[in-house]
Amino acid sequence: MDTEQRRRTARNLWHLVEPIHAVTYFSEETTAAYRSVGLRGFWQGYFASRVAPMGPVGAEVCAAVFYNFHPEMVRRALPSAWSVASPEVVLRARSEALQPVLADMFDGETIEEATELATLAIEHAAVDGRALFAGHLTLEVPDDPVLHLWWAATLLREHRGDGHVAALLANGVDGLQAHVLVVASGRLPRQLMQDARSWSDEEWEAAERRLAVRGVVEDGQLTTAGRALCDRIEATTDDLAAEPWLRLGATRTERLARLLAPLRDCVVRTGRIPVANPIGLPVGDSLARPT
Repeated sequence: MDTEQRRRTARNLWHLVEPIHAVTYFSEETTAAYRSVGLRGFWQGYFASRVAPMGPVGAEVCAAVFYNFHPEMVRRALPSAWSVASPEVVLRARSEALQPVLADMFDGETIEEATELATLAIEHAAVDGRALFAGHLTLEVPDDPVLHLWWAATLLREHRGDGHVAALLANGVDGLQAHVLVVASGRLPRQLMQDARSWSDEEWEAAERRLAVRGVVEDGQLTTAGRALCDRIEATTDDLAAEPWLRLGATRTERLARLLAPLRDCVVRTGRIPVANPIGLPVGDSLARPT
């Protein structure tokens, strides 16, 4: 597998596993479950549930590993969440709410082989420098089939996400600047990203100025150098995400992609994941197809 093929494979598999993982963020059932254990609103449930595998960490640790949220936004959720619900309680509430959502979504679909291959891809993956991935690896493998599939998809996406943060750091791009670059590329609207991550106009415009000094953004759009920077970050992210697929091997990875495609489509058909979403996940006609 040459470099470009390896990168295409890593990107394509992200497009396939991310929707399976991300359904938890866009499901009213999980938000209601977090409220039922005492958490306040969507965002406290989001931060607490996603970081819970790392234990009852504070806002500083969470903001560091999540990377792109305004620190004050995280402080409004943590550590106060742990005073009403432990990480174990939050994770149990998430699983109990998510299971029927996934079961209904994948009703009639065969998921066993996809789950087995995705789990094999995770086995023995290096955890060095991958805090969220390492945290999720400490969780027990769910006995329930649909939760097992979701667990595997979650590990694969956090493995990639940790690598993406490393790629941003290596290229001198902080969390806010990453959003500015995405908006400057035309992929997502500025207001969506600001609202979802709580950065002010003043902070956003200061980040734009810092990127303009580097010559990568001009008048709110990417320059040639900016496009090269974004391409370099994405290529590095793909390279760092390739380990599970290299271990699984080309034949089994291609088989997994074909098994995941209809499962991903089941998620998309529900309409739970909006077309414009702050994850940057392509949906609808822009979804990548297995190669």
